[in-house]
Amino acid sequence: MKYLVIAAGLLSTTAAYADAPELTVYTYDSFVSDWGPGPAVEKAFEEICGCDLKLIGAGDGAALLARIKLEGERSDADVVLGLDTNLTAAAKATGLFADHSVTADYALPVTWTDATFAPYDWGYFSFVHNADAAAPANFKELAASDKKIVIQDPRSSTPGLGLLMWVKAAYGDEAPAIWADLADNVVTVTKGWSEAYGMFLEGEADMVLSYTTSPAYHLIAEEDSSKAAALFDEGHYMQVEVAGKLAASDQPELADQFLAFMVSDAFQSIIPTTNWMYPAVTPADGLPAGFETLVEPGKSLLLTEDEAAAVRDAALDEWLTALSQ
Repeated sequence: MKYLVIAAGLLSTTAAYADAPELTVYTYDSFVSDWGPGPAVEKAFEEICGCDLKLIGAGDGAALLARIKLEGERSDADVVLGLDTNLTAAAKATGLFADHSVTADYALPVTWTDATFAPYDWGYFSFVHNADAAAPANFKELAASDKKIVIQDPRSSTPGLGLLMWVKAAYGDEAPAIWADLADNVVTVTKGWSEAYGMFLEGEADMVLSYTTSPAYHLIAEEDSSKAAALFDEGHYMQVEVAGKLAASDQPELADQFLAFMVSDAFQSIIPTTNWMYPAVTPADGLPAGFETLVEPGKSLLLTEDEAAAVRDAALDEWLTALSQ
């Protein structure tokens, strides 16, 4: 008899799960990895939403927008998480995103007023290197050195695009010359961040384009202080990562609930030691021990979304021209 009861319970649970509304979130691959925020975010949100949260990895950050453009209103996605301010103007231009109603006490270095996209974390781009090796102090010193670097493709990766914006924001019309000088330092260009960082860890490059927060992973998760972020005197370009709701979502209220959850302490406390970025809202317990050791740029660089959209094509052409020589 007890076996029948157990079987009935299993059937009931399965039926309840099948009846639960489903929310589909497109994001980047590292977010949904076993070591990324995805598993903890999924568990925490499903505990309060009575839903089935589907986190779908769709390549790296910049690839998300390309996929949404391709799928259009037929997309299965309800929410896209992983764009940044270098892409938000292009995303809005598609007409595929709806405004949000998220409010939060943001701990961002910039004032946030975007009605379409809500931020969930931020950081500064930097070149990560072995701490026992000398690091250049700016892009010109890097170009003049024999340091080998691995970077990401700006057409598929938000760090890759961020590097283009970094050089453009720091050097303006001098950017093509900077890229021409940097070209022979580039070992390879990867599709996404994970591949590039893996190559660096395997010793295939001296430096990798990543974040000033990346050494915190090694320090906190691995108790390894052998990695450092190079501090550049031109300043460091900022990335603010965002999420937005698709206008064609068949779960608009659930999508709104997820975006509100995204800026809650339950979500934000997950970010520092899984996505290894600064949270958009300071967690109740503050930042983890180890984050106080990170380098802090003397100058912050950030183009507005309209400025980034205006220079993106030219910056991409400059980069392609230099690396194709």
